[in-house]
Amino acid sequence: MEELRVEDLAHRTDTSVDTIRFYQKRQLLAPPRREGRIAWYGAEHVARLERIRELQGRGFSLAVIRRLLEGELDAADEPLAAAVAAAAADELISLDELATRAEVPAALLETAVREGLVVPRRHDGEVRFAASDVAMVRAGLQLLEAGLPLPELLALARQHTDGTRAVAEHAVALFDASVREPLRRADLGADERARRLVEAFRTLLRTVTTLVEHHFRSVLLEVAQDHLEAVGEPAELDAARAEPGWGVPSRAVRS
Repeated sequence: MEELRVEDLAHRTDTSVDTIRFYQKRQLLAPPRREGRIAWYGAEHVARLERIRELQGRGFSLAVIRRLLEGELDAADEPLAAAVAAAAADELISLDELATRAEVPAALLETAVREGLVVPRRHDGEVRFAASDVAMVRAGLQLLEAGLPLPELLALARQHTDGTRAVAEHAVALFDASVREPLRRADLGADERARRLVEAFRTLLRTVTTLVEHHFRSVLLEVAQDHLEAVGEPAELDAARAEPGWGVPSRAVRS
């Protein structure tokens, strides 16, 4: 059986030496056979790296890849993981590139990352950001330009992030308990279980996203209306009444 040194393995699999060592640290790659101070890698390491590359190409995170490689996720879970990855698929860019595209100082972005408002991803051990974050960062900049103070805006964003994460975790747990686990126990073939899981995920992602967006907008408009009716000047009220969404049905029911 052919054995390779780490440099040869990196060349054979088009993977950097640093990435190979990172995979070993993350327990994605088995340790090499050691002969004194020399580490030897074999065909199983080549196959493993090729499988990791294939799964990464489908958008899987390293945590999901590890579970798939270790058999902790079954055959029906792999298409579901692929559907989740596809829904989150995006071009990945560095923080500096994000700052350039969004036209904001990198230092401000670093603050947003520390506060958990811009969520990075790890790709091959490096921190990256979704290209779609550009629109979000620009929207945040517009709030600052409108006069909202940065400390209060960050505090509000943290509160929203915490609440959103709590709701999302509950929603995922509900999907797991009410959809995924019953399908795993069902007397169905792996392909049919996978098909139903993916179909359910895509339907729920689309409908839940629509419901959450609509609900937040409705509540925000209702709160704004309450506030204006309490403290607004006549000219402000006239301008607000001209906007779509003024006078939501729930107010008529309450009064």
